[in-house]
Parts: sequence; C-alpha cells; structure tokens
Amino acid sequence: MLWATAGVVALGFLVALEVGARRYGLSGPIANQVREVIFPPKSGFLLYASMALMMVVLTWRQRLIAAGASIGIDIAFFLVRWVLGVKVTDGHPFGNGALWVILGYAVIAVTRRKGRERVLLLKGVGLGLLLVAGRKAGDTWLLITSKTRPAVFDQYVATADHALGNPSWLAGRMVRATGPIGSHILDYVYIQLAVAAVVVAAYQLRNVAIERRFPSHHLVRTFLVIGLLGPAIYMIFPVVGPVFAYGADGGHWAVANLWPDTPPPINTPHQIPFDEITPRNCMPSLHTAWATTIFVHSRKGPRILRFAGAFWLVATLGATLGFGYHYGVDLVAGVVFALTIEAAMRSLARGWDRSGIQLVAHGATVFVALLLTYRYLPMQMAQRPWVFGPLLVLAMVSVVHGYVRTTKLWDPATAPVRQPEPQPEPV
Repeated sequence: MLWATAGVVALGFLVALEVGARRYGLSGPIANQVREVIFPPKSGFLLYASMALMMVVLTWRQRLIAAGASIGIDIAFFLVRWVLGVKVTDGHPFGNGALWVILGYAVIAVTRRKGRERVLLLKGVGLGLLLVAGRKAGDTWLLITSKTRPAVFDQYVATADHALGNPSWLAGRMVRATGPIGSHILDYVYIQLAVAAVVVAAYQLRNVAIERRFPSHHLVRTFLVIGLLGPAIYMIFPVVGPVFAYGADGGHWAVANLWPDTPPPINTPHQIPFDEITPRNCMPSLHTAWATTIFVHSRKGPRILRFAGAFWLVATLGATLGFGYHYGVDLVAGVVFALTIEAAMRSLARGWDRSGIQLVAHGATVFVALLLTYRYLPMQMAQRPWVFGPLLVLAMVSVVHGYVRTTKLWDPATAPVRQPEPQPEPV
C-alpha cells in the first residue's frame, strides 16, 4: 500500500509538472522521458545507473542477461543511426538500451511474475525509473523557476556572504589556479553526482535479491525527497549564483563583472531582474545536500566507500563554490536541509518518537531562520562578520551534532563478545 501510494503521488507530481511546463511552451518530464525511448538520451550515464539500481532485485544470471541486452540494444541503435546518417549532437550515443531493459522488466513483472516476486520486481523497476524521473522533474522545475521568477535575490545573498568571507570568490581563484586538470576533475564530480549516489545505494541494497525485500531506509529515499522539496524553496528564494549575477556568464543581466577577482561591495541589497533562461537554483545548494547525504550513507560501508563518500563531498563543495554556482551561505543551508530531510526519512522508517520529532523540528527551525536572516539581515551580517560568521557555522554545527548524537542512540548497540574465562589447570 505504501509503495502504491508513493507511486500515485509521484505520477501525479510528474503530470502536474508536465502540465505546468506545457503552459510555458516547454516539454515536461514525462515527454522528455518518453522521447529517450527512441531518440539519443540526454542522461546516458544516469540511465545505466538507474538500470544498475533496478538490478538489485535480480539474480546474478539475470543481471548479466540484462547488461548484455542493454549493450546489444545500444549497439543496434548506434548502427541504425550510422546507416541513416544521424549525428548525435544533443544527447548521448548510448542509454536507450538501459531504458528498454528497465521497461522490459516492467512488462515481465506484470505478465510473468506473481505474488511477492511481482511486487519485488516492480519495486526495483519503480526505483530505477524514479531516479531518472526525478532528474527530469528537477530539470523541468529549474525551467519553471526561470520563467516564473523574473527577479532574483542575489544581492541579499551576496551581501550576507560577507559574513563568511565570500568563499565563492576565494574558491573561484583557487580553481582557476589549478588549471584545466582541476577544473575537469571537479566538473566530472559535479555532473556525475547521481551516479555516485547509485554506487552507495547499490551497496546498501546488495542483499535485496537474497532477502527478497528492501531495507526500511536507504539513500535513494532521501535523495528523491531532497530533489522533490528543494525546488519548492527555489520558488520562494530565487537566486542564480555569483557566476551569473556577478560574472561574465550573466551577460548584460549581471550587476557587474566581479567574480572571482573582486568581492561584491557592501550596499543596500534589492531584487534584481534577470533573464528567463538561467535557473534560480541556488538556495539551498541541492548538490551540497545530495553530497552530504551520500557522505552520511557511506559511513557504514567499507573503507573505500567511506573514502569515496568523503571525497565526493569535499569535491562537490569545491565545485559548487569554485565554479561560481553557489554562495557560501547556500552551502550552509544545504547541509542543514539535507540532515533535516534525512532525519525525517529515518524517523518515518523506524517510527516517530520524541527524539526524532525534536531533531526534525530543530533542523527545520534552523533552516527557516537561515533563510529569514539572509533575506532581512544581510547588511547587519556583512557589517558584523565576526558575529554572524561564527553564528552561521554554529547553527549548522548544532544540526550536525544533533543528528550524530540522536542517530547514535537509534542505532542498535553492538555488545562485545564475551571471552570464556580461563579454567584452572587440574592439580
């Protein structure tokens, strides 16, 4: 019943986004996903990652068959396009095969499976499709923000960012100093965040095919909820980022061409008009929120997974700031947002109690307080950085500390193995 309800809600949300996008002459998430059944997909890597997520419910033999079928279908698509002279200029030359395999297993679940096996296979298919649909829905959300929010709050956020020492300007100069190698590494990490999430999720769900059931909580649940709720904040607090509002990428819409060489001046902020193309997707930083979630869920994995989770978090923070996509205060809000959502999802899985309610309420209160402070006290923050800078960090640390302390109480304690007492030797 829970999975059916979640499926209906997700479908209704996608339909609503599709209708909203059509009102502005745009293709919605459903149309874009259907298009990738035949045309070159824009999310080639993500489609294969989604197929890998779906395959957690399959046996190893079925996984090999699915992987071989997807590669074979992609080769067939490539040959057909080559014969017809179709050049792939807007998308990836691969990925159709992975989508066909996912849809094929949906048909198999309905026509060839019964009972618990059908439900389990449909859950796997739904999980894979939800990951792709979430990406498509997010892209549509971003387009809608650019169409419906003609003015942005960048001056408020940039002024408040003085309390943290304008970290985006500092990181931008550091990334520039690393040259093309550093930029390419950070760009790859930034773009392939969903693939990193699938790697961690695949480890968490590695026993699904054996146990024939999903765990009560895993990374994908939090990942999708963050992607669902985050863009709603964009509608309330539209921000485009320093590389657009204060950099060359903003063109004539930019306040000035300052990023990353010259920090913005401290002036009374106001809303500024901006184009109808650039997404208003800065507050909070969802890349930071997702990377934080990956880091949290990788902590119980093997050493290499823990290292990868830490690397992805640090590299993502460096990319969001170093490429001028976010201000420092966006990242603070993103960490608080992620841990609050994660606490809510864990509480939902284990059952709500006093500790869970207090943790979620604390995180939500801090998050709302951050947004109100950025909006209504930016001048005070910029003029008193020695006061507001530490306060921002302490507010974020309070949520981190509360999450760590509370979840340690939730985790079952591992009792040490009692060693047998030595017996006295017979006389």
